[in-house]
Amino acid sequence: MRHLWSFLAGLVVAPVTWVLVTLGQDGSARTVDRWVDIGKYNSANLIEPAVWLAVAGLLLGLIGSLRTSPAGPLIAGLLLVTPYVGMFVAPFEVRDRIPDGWKVLGDPLPLRLPVENGTLFLIGLMLVLATFSVQRWRRWPRPATGVELTPAEGPERQDYTLTDWPPVTQQERDTAPMTLGYPDPTPTDPLPRRTGGESPWSAPPRSPHRPEDTTEIR
Repeated sequence: MRHLWSFLAGLVVAPVTWVLVTLGQDGSARTVDRWVDIGKYNSANLIEPAVWLAVAGLLLGLIGSLRTSPAGPLIAGLLLVTPYVGMFVAPFEVRDRIPDGWKVLGDPLPLRLPVENGTLFLIGLMLVLATFSVQRWRRWPRPATGVELTPAEGPERQDYTLTDWPPVTQQERDTAPMTLGYPDPTPTDPLPRRTGGESPWSAPPRSPHRPEDTTEIR
């Protein structure tokens, strides 16, 4: 079905593009020639021809660059290439068959202009080459159906109660209780005291493990 719609779009885009390109080229040429004759220019005079050419470019871009069925670009390209190719075989007959003297919104429509200067052949050849893309002949991948959606994980719970906390491990139970900073009440070994009669400035106390052959120095 998509090939049929693309084929119909190509049948419409080809003649519309021919008309738009003709209006744009003829309007631009006549505007520039008038500027040269009077020696002055006004850029606003080019707005209308530029609009015709811009619309033609958008149509060609949609049918030629988007990933649609290649039937549309193929038929549009062949229709635009045919008049110029016919100029190689019977140029006078082809030229006479192209209508002349038409007008659009009061502007002349010389349809022979884009055929004689080769613009239609250039555009048509580009559209024909666009059909050689292999991906354009393939169908779009269909989304998988029946896929169960799983809810996303939300933020962690913060409303725990006293009974929701995990049990205390053995390592946490063996920790020392907190104190107020008082010293450890465990007694330490008392300092050695001197016997009576000895001065605090006398020799240090004798060691019980002192060897016998040493002499005492007073």
